[in-house]
Amino acid sequence: MQTSTEAIYPIAFRNKDLLYLASRLKQRDSVGLVGMKRVGISNFLRFFLYHEEVKKKYLGDGEKHLLIPVDLNDLVERDVYPFWILLLKRIVDRAFTTDLSDGVKKEIRKLFTESIQLKDHFYTVDSVQKALGILVKADVLPTIFLLRFDRLNHVITPEFYGNLQRLKDASQQKLSFVFTSFRPLYELAPQVITKASLSVFAHTMYLQPGEAQDMETILVTFIKQYGLKLSAELKKWLIDWSGGHVQYLQLMAIKLRELKHIPADKNELYEVFLGSEDIALMSEELYASLSETEQKALIKIINQTGVDSELKSQAQYLWNSGILYDNNHIFSPLFGEYIRKLSHEKTNGHDFTRKEHTLLTFLESKVGELCERDEIIAAVWPDQAEAGVSDWAIDRLVSRVRAKLKKQNSQFEIVTVITRGYKLVRK
Repeated sequence: MQTSTEAIYPIAFRNKDLLYLASRLKQRDSVGLVGMKRVGISNFLRFFLYHEEVKKKYLGDGEKHLLIPVDLNDLVERDVYPFWILLLKRIVDRAFTTDLSDGVKKEIRKLFTESIQLKDHFYTVDSVQKALGILVKADVLPTIFLLRFDRLNHVITPEFYGNLQRLKDASQQKLSFVFTSFRPLYELAPQVITKASLSVFAHTMYLQPGEAQDMETILVTFIKQYGLKLSAELKKWLIDWSGGHVQYLQLMAIKLRELKHIPADKNELYEVFLGSEDIALMSEELYASLSETEQKALIKIINQTGVDSELKSQAQYLWNSGILYDNNHIFSPLFGEYIRKLSHEKTNGHDFTRKEHTLLTFLESKVGELCERDEIIAAVWPDQAEAGVSDWAIDRLVSRVRAKLKKQNSQFEIVTVITRGYKLVRK
């Protein structure tokens, strides 16, 4: 079994969310797990997948559940055929961790081997169906976790969606899916996945920001990871400022490690976090993930001009995801402050920020060479590589450097190599 820091969390971690998800899976329902960008879905699911007690406590129904995580960040090419190959490979990987007979394991592995050799899309889809059928025949209940499913929004066609639905038929309705996304599935490809069709195929579950006790559990792991010594008061500040958002909490922990001296004054420390480029980029990513209507509603709330019932109805995602709660409170003061400053910021500067300079220096060290996304993450976000850096964050940083090079009339420019990365080349 894969190990992770989440595997040692208390079993009561995010108890309500676990109860709901497990109840759906025991009924063999599928779930669209939705949450705001970087709120902690991956953290929650690693706990669900890898904590030894979870399956016993929450799925202890006497059935043989096989949980199959498929992280779509592992796709080098975000296309349909690589998706099916990756899915089949993960089914094989998980099958070999079970006590299934050697004959069953070999039968499933043979399907993967032949798919790789033939390189045929239809054969691969058929092999996935057969592999799931073999598992069900062996009295296994498979659940496929399609993590970061929104990475495939551009390839969701009626055929692709239909093939996913047919997998349930091939498994005699004993297969469940868990899709994770920062938007509801019907928004990823509205011409294909309608609200009506989704209501039959999968239930939408929103993962809202974590409760204080759950964030304290997560903070303990960050303290250990980054070698921090924090007072009880400082821990409370961090949890309050994070608003239950895992990435905000981690970025603050990383910032504390970078500081030679941690300010004792609460307001002074808060200003340090507000000035963090990484935290600002996280806020920008979160804001950019919202629709124009949702952004408008947030601005109105910040300016205390009121949100009428029609606008609230159109911007329900803000409340469903937990960005807003109670009487229109914004979940994190860090995000609230970012929105307040939006109308006052000027973004036409020519000077490079620290992150922009780090990226440019890395690209300059490989002029004319392809710099893949994983290499960029390792160079620019070394502390966040394990937790993951979103495509949006990379693309946004590159976009800013590209624009500033142009304003400076640089002899260099950044070109995009689709699905792979970037190159710095001479004009």
